[in-house]
Amino acid sequence: MEFLGSNWIVVVFMVVATFIMGFAMAGISSVVGPSRPNKAKSAPYESGIPDIKPVRPQFTARFYVIGMLFVIFDLEAAFMYPWAVNFDVLGMGGFVHMMIFVSLLLLSYVYAWKKGALEWV
Repeated sequence: MEFLGSNWIVVVFMVVATFIMGFAMAGISSVVGPSRPNKAKSAPYESGIPDIKPVRPQFTARFYVIGMLFVIFDLEAAFMYPWAVNFDVLGMGGFVHMMIFVSLLLLSYVYAWKKGALEWV
């Protein structure tokens, strides 16, 4: 049984210990922690002033689209860092693959720009 002799047993132990610790802390907190809910505590307020009308955030779908586009275009840095670190090892093949990746990313950026997805209105 090669699995038990390898270093993976430590990883499995850490994952199991993490889940046990997380559930134990959540359980202890719900049992020991005080819970005295009332209407005043659950009422929303801003700067100590109670709201007069019901609070309802007014976010358009454009807000979420811009957020998703930011995450997508921000991930390029996460892919470029290991490439830059291993640039000498990867050689010309790694360079060509990264240029294809950057070209597709630039093409998608231009597409989003032309569609008006980056306009904040």
